[in-house]
Amino acid sequence: MKYKRILLKISGEALQNKEKGLNHDPEILSKVAAQFRQMLDQGAEIAVVVGGGNIFRGLAGASSGTDRTTGDFMGMLATVINSMAIQNALEAEGIHTRVMTAIAMPAIAEPFIRRKAIRHLEKGRVVIFGAGTGNPYFTTDSAAALRASEINADVLMKATKVDGIYTADPVKDPTATRFDRISYQDALSRQLKVMDAAAFSLCMENDIPIVVFDFFKENGMVEVFNGDDSGTLVTHG
Repeated sequence: MKYKRILLKISGEALQNKEKGLNHDPEILSKVAAQFRQMLDQGAEIAVVVGGGNIFRGLAGASSGTDRTTGDFMGMLATVINSMAIQNALEAEGIHTRVMTAIAMPAIAEPFIRRKAIRHLEKGRVVIFGAGTGNPYFTTDSAAALRASEINADVLMKATKVDGIYTADPVKDPTATRFDRISYQDALSRQLKVMDAAAFSLCMENDIPIVVFDFFKENGMVEVFNGDDSGTLVTHG
């Protein structure tokens, strides 16, 4: 394995199946669990940050009249629902988990405490971080970079719908080309939208490599974990 302690960032939309009208597709969650099992069996320590866009997104709420701060808190609650869905899928496969949230909700999750999170990882439990950073105006990408820094992750794996970072959106621009690797500074100066600037900056400051990869590629997570050529690597250069 190339990395031991990983933080995986998944968007909420990655879990849904719009054709079937499902916010949480059991087939997608089952495939995630199967890959986690492979990585855990190789000695991985896995943490997860999940978005809430399949249920509610603060910015979208603000555009339709919801107060931005209120909308962001609603989005944080959506990430907790997604965290519980991932937890349920993993535990159905016999994987031990803990959900830790930035907003206290002791009936369903542990509060985020850095030392406890690291201890869970050392014991082989998958730790799922919900409720973002606990503050409005910060994305779940920023939460992922923050938690990766706090737990001393070896890598932040950013799951997307494409196989890496491109010069432009490859869905809209067929001439866009993919980077095999790129520096944090380049990604920031080019204003590449795969992660927000705060997340890039935090990873750069704490020297945490980012790998942007295709979430829907068969065994894509496992390939990144093992250091196979998959996705785009973002480092100091």
